Amino acid sequence: MTGTLVVVGGSLAGLRAVEAVRGDGWQGSVVLVGAEEHLPYDRPPLSKGYLSAAGCADPTYRDEHRLTHELGVELMLGTPASGLDVEARTVAVGEREVGYDALVLATGSYARELPGTEGLGGVFTLRTLDDARALRAALREGSPRLTVVGGGFIGSELASAGRALGLDVTLVERSPTLLVRAIGVSMGEALTRLHERRGTRVLTGVHVEEVLGEGRVRAVRLSDGSEIGTDVLVAGVGAAPCTGWLEGSGLTVDDGVVADAKLAAAPRVHVAGDIARWPNALFDDVLDGPMRLQHWTTAAEQGARAARNAIAPERAQPYETVPYFWSDWYSSRIQFVGVCGAGTHEVHVEVVAGDPADGGPFTALYRANDRIIGALAVDMRAEVMKYRRLIGQRARWATAVEFAETRRRKAG
Repeated sequence: MTGTLVVVGGSLAGLRAVEAVRGDGWQGSVVLVGAEEHLPYDRPPLSKGYLSAAGCADPTYRDEHRLTHELGVELMLGTPASGLDVEARTVAVGEREVGYDALVLATGSYARELPGTEGLGGVFTLRTLDDARALRAALREGSPRLTVVGGGFIGSELASAGRALGLDVTLVERSPTLLVRAIGVSMGEALTRLHERRGTRVLTGVHVEEVLGEGRVRAVRLSDGSEIGTDVLVAGVGAAPCTGWLEGSGLTVDDGVVADAKLAAAPRVHVAGDIARWPNALFDDVLDGPMRLQHWTTAAEQGARAARNAIAPERAQPYETVPYFWSDWYSSRIQFVGVCGAGTHEVHVEVVAGDPADGGPFTALYRANDRIIGALAVDMRAEVMKYRRLIGQRARWATAVEFAETRRRKAG
């Protein structure tokens, strides 16, 4: 196919989409639409080193010359897409209707806000580079008390960054255990201790009832009646897919854009990144439905696959993946591959290396249906990718345990 490929979404998935087709030698026109004025940039550092390091440069992927001249991309940045007509094959961007022959939707997610904080100073979310710049400055104003609401991976990274700056940090999580949906109860408890050993105050099983302050936040009142004084309040309460602009488009929107195994949401329309909800065949024996992932690795892989499938639907290939994400807390690297839940199937967790109780490196494996489905590693960087390969091979549990035992013997 020749013609015009339009990619809506100027972050990682969108960048990888245009790089993939140009790398394959495709000669058609490419248009990249981005809501932000910035060139595509790397988001993971925004909640990690960018906040705590001195003199950290903005994490830009490519310069404008590389995109416009070497890759031949027409950039439309600073104005979000506002509508899609799949019959006319046009995307509305500001006052312009942009026609396409193939379309990749990669509009990502937006950060959820705490109710009652509109217009209140000292309150932040963290999703964009501009968010990170503002929060970075606020954390350096005197010696602020930092409260992070939401004990997921982003919230935990924010707490870590605050402690690196020497701040008094409180982490508030509604669930009884941190990260229970991401890694399960027992491992969530193990990582909670990592926070506590580094001086972060962790409050679980409570939520914010009210944010107090006039003009600027001064405290939060929790559901147990207690109050926490704070100078900087960050909401790390999750993100929602940016799909509101697709209302009336005819696409199926249900916590993301629903697509098939080849990432197609409609003829000539493919999806990638945070908004993609698709059946991952690699886990069809343990999951009860499609999945939507918000991981760096998935966004990169899906962006490339979606673009290739969009411009050559006759050669389209399904997208299967073993999910992978990492997180940096304090001086530790936390990595997870696979899935920790398996729909209605019971999941068992077993520590196969190290001991979470002693604060040192460890690896834990997750089992469902006599199959390894996940692996968590803390400060054991070389281990986790070996288990990712086993998960991708649909390895039996006995194979994974035997592999772990072999690794233990070699380690002495």
